Amino acid sequence: MPNTEKKVRILRRDSETVAHPTVDRTTASRAHAPESMPRPANTPPPSSPTQSAGLDMSPREEIEHIKTENLTGRQLRIARRIAQKNGLQVSSDLDAVRLLRKNGIDPFQFTTGNMLSTAAATAPQPQPQDAAPSNLPATVRHKPMAKHVPVEDIDRLLEVSKIQANLVRRRRRRFIATLTKLFCFILIPSILAGWYFYRVATPMYASYTEFVIQKSDSASAGGLGGLLSSPLLATAQDSVTVQGYLSSRPAMVRLNQDQGFQAVFQDESIDTLQRLEAITTNEDTYKVYTKHVKIGFDPTEGVIKMEVVTPSPQKSLEFSQALIGYAEEQVDQLTTRLRKDQMTGADVGYEKAEVKYTEAQNRVVSLQEKLGVLSPEAEISGKMAAIQLHEADLQQRQLELLELQDNPRPNKTKLIVLNRSIKTREALIRKLRNGLTQSSNSSASLARVTAELQTAQSQLMVRRELLGSSLAQLEAARVEANRQTRYLSMSVSPVAPDKAAYPKAFENTLLATLLFAGLYLMVSLTASILREQLTT
Repeated sequence: MPNTEKKVRILRRDSETVAHPTVDRTTASRAHAPESMPRPANTPPPSSPTQSAGLDMSPREEIEHIKTENLTGRQLRIARRIAQKNGLQVSSDLDAVRLLRKNGIDPFQFTTGNMLSTAAATAPQPQPQDAAPSNLPATVRHKPMAKHVPVEDIDRLLEVSKIQANLVRRRRRRFIATLTKLFCFILIPSILAGWYFYRVATPMYASYTEFVIQKSDSASAGGLGGLLSSPLLATAQDSVTVQGYLSSRPAMVRLNQDQGFQAVFQDESIDTLQRLEAITTNEDTYKVYTKHVKIGFDPTEGVIKMEVVTPSPQKSLEFSQALIGYAEEQVDQLTTRLRKDQMTGADVGYEKAEVKYTEAQNRVVSLQEKLGVLSPEAEISGKMAAIQLHEADLQQRQLELLELQDNPRPNKTKLIVLNRSIKTREALIRKLRNGLTQSSNSSASLARVTAELQTAQSQLMVRRELLGSSLAQLEAARVEANRQTRYLSMSVSPVAPDKAAYPKAFENTLLATLLFAGLYLMVSLTASILREQLTT
């Protein structure tokens, strides 16, 4: 700090000058006063700058002006003692300095010799002949007063300047160290990363594919089921399953066997960081597979997005087509078991319905053979017709009997015949009616036979309907089993790229720079925290 040291030397010189004001004034008065001519007795003593300035300033302004001199406590105490010895009434140390200077007394001379020199300096001296008359006002010249700087302040300024210089050197060293750390831990690694991405990294080509899994509905659902049914909700599980399969190790192994995935990434033209070793494991190959085959599912749209990255554009297209074929086979396998279960269930249901129908039909035939009745309705209608015929004949016989009885001389033989005929027909009608409701020893009643046959026939009708529905289900299951219920619909087909998509040199370099800066910041904060904890 050369400027600071220069200022300090100037302040020290000024302080030494101010420390001996009487000598300078005496020397100056001797230099200006002629030696041959004595000073007149009525000539006033030479006025100091403060005294000259006091002609135009009030006491308060003089005191404020004295404050700017930065007088020490010792000097102020000396001024008060001198004022007390001269019989001056002062209110403060600064007022003592003002009054002493106003009376032409040096306020900082305490010894007897100095007091005598001060009195001699204030004695009247004869004026020269060519001097101006004493009644004229003297010319007042305002001389600039030197600023008084105590010795203690000078030492303090020196120490402050040293401390400031030390702080500047320390900050400069710290700034240089910080720049060096930033250069070593951030700039150099970022330059190396950019050099790798721009010059060394092998260009990779990517093919993009988008497809959806759709469901074929044979019939549209109605009502609330139609409102709740959604193709996206129905195929979301299948899409997630296909995504998981294409991202799995079996898909990688199959792609390696069919298309030589491992050999493609073992080529010598690929850079070291992206190339597989000549002797590698399936786990290392799977890591490369998951890095270069990216499959995602968008649940909001139901679309499966696939990106395949390879060193060759043609290989990227071939890998994409192979993976799409694997996805279609996986979808077929998801529904194969369901279709087989549906077909098996339909076959078993139809066979059971057919067996039940045969049993019901055999029971009806056995009842007809056992009871000797082909149709209960026909038997009942025949017997009822016979009963009605016999009842009509009976009524005719009864009318004839009444006519004979009305004759005064009826024919007894004819009466007997009519009575017997009436009885015979009544017994026949009674027998026929009993045959409808009562069973004999040899055969069951017609009512029982009718009930059994009707029950067997109703069961036969039910079994016939069940057999028809089972046959319809069997045919529907056969149709569903023969057609594909889930299939892939390509929205974006893969195309062989003509420009490398990776590496993204600028983005990767910027990301590496941010990563190195974040690591440096974390390490620096951790180190500063540990240093603070250890020092406290």
